[in-house]
Amino acid sequence: MTHTAESLTATFDAPAPFTVGIEEELMLLDPETLDLASKARELLERVEGDGRFKLELPAAQFEIASPSLRSAPDVATFLQEARRDLKQAAAGVAELACSGVHPFADEEGELNPGERYKRTRREYGGLARRQLVFGLQVHVAVRPADRALAVYNGLREYLPELLALAANSPFYRGADTGLAAVRPKLCELLPRQGVPPVLRSFDEYADALAWGRRAGGIPEAGVWWWELRPHPSFGTIEVRVPDAQVTVDDATAIAAVVHALARELAEEHDAGERRTPTRTWRIEENRWQALRHGLDGTLADLTTGEPAPTRERLSALLDRLEPHAEALGAQAELADARELASRNGADRQRERHAEGGMRALAEWLVAGFAMPKRGHEGPK
Repeated sequence: MTHTAESLTATFDAPAPFTVGIEEELMLLDPETLDLASKARELLERVEGDGRFKLELPAAQFEIASPSLRSAPDVATFLQEARRDLKQAAAGVAELACSGVHPFADEEGELNPGERYKRTRREYGGLARRQLVFGLQVHVAVRPADRALAVYNGLREYLPELLALAANSPFYRGADTGLAAVRPKLCELLPRQGVPPVLRSFDEYADALAWGRRAGGIPEAGVWWWELRPHPSFGTIEVRVPDAQVTVDDATAIAAVVHALARELAEEHDAGERRTPTRTWRIEENRWQALRHGLDGTLADLTTGEPAPTRERLSALLDRLEPHAEALGAQAELADARELASRNGADRQRERHAEGGMRALAEWLVAGFAMPKRGHEGPK
């Protein structure tokens, strides 16, 4: 589909409430070995016609996609039910779990069939088979179009904070990588990854997509793979930086933070405040600190360069988002985000591995997938 400035603007000007939605990429595991299992087609046959579930590129990956929902508590209800139903459907086929990457699987895996995926294989070859990465995408519907772009450009600056909060992939191919999140580095094997460009207008976005089509690298907007993008079909601002999260509570906490942060940025725009877009390389410096050190590093002020502990930066951000979370009915979910800001998924994975090794870690991930919301007594 060709997206023009007019069609993009019309999509983001179309009336819509300030909703939130998610897409969760999950791992299919062999019930005996708990290694990745290429069972996506078999599982799809069991849930055929259920719009909550779909295939992705790797044959050991499945996706849960929500509709537009009012707020984070509705995301929690939806995700718990979807995880429960999918786990029941997968009985005897695969175990299910969420993490940014599998902790000990091989670096290459089987890919699903389909014309879209065939194009990816043709273009990227073996690098496509190394995209065994599992993310959590959060969508926020922002209206009208100028407000949506203001939120998009503002969110660029907070991608490192969101990455540190949601870092959940410290292990890869059976070893500790030394990173809090290795998934972003694996994603970089393909183009159009990391911090996205500033977009000053939908004309600029349409021109970028048109240039990519002519050049041949961007045949469709869906391969604009940055960690943040305006979604031209859904009419949402899509945050793509988080790793997939172990539990429903953790995933919902991330959704709550993104929703509240988008609300804050939208209100800034409504009040006439206009941010000067930050240079991409400065955000990328913070991005490295976040994926390398997670909560234990520092993040620099994007204007002065003055570093501050990441935990302090996140605590101050969550304090600032309290009134927005309250207005959205997501106070409990923001409280869960505070737990993540003290011990994120990467920290918890390392704790489980230290206690019992790779097998125990994989079992913990499986247990976390099935945990009900508000279940703090489990694999925290």
